[in-house]
Amino acid sequence: MEVERKVTVSNKYGLHARASTALVKTASQFDSEVLLGRDGSDEFVDAKSILGIMSMGAECGADLCLKVDGIDAEEAVEAIVALFERKFDEE
Repeated sequence: MEVERKVTVSNKYGLHARASTALVKTASQFDSEVLLGRDGSDEFVDAKSILGIMSMGAECGADLCLKVDGIDAEEAVEAIVALFERKFDEE
């Protein structure tokens, strides 16, 4: 099953090292393929890769597209969206 959701980076420093690590740890808990890209772009990175996430340079306010495909896709999306909504537990 494939699930797609829009998310906005709302923590003060964007997807810096600590936030990226939290995202990778969360995504890695699931068997599904988890991809993240800039909203409107065809380029996606593996959300289980710290280098991929860091290379995006997603700043505060960036709109991103989350695509998750696999058996536990819905659960993965819920967990990752919650992480974004909690501002990566930084604020």
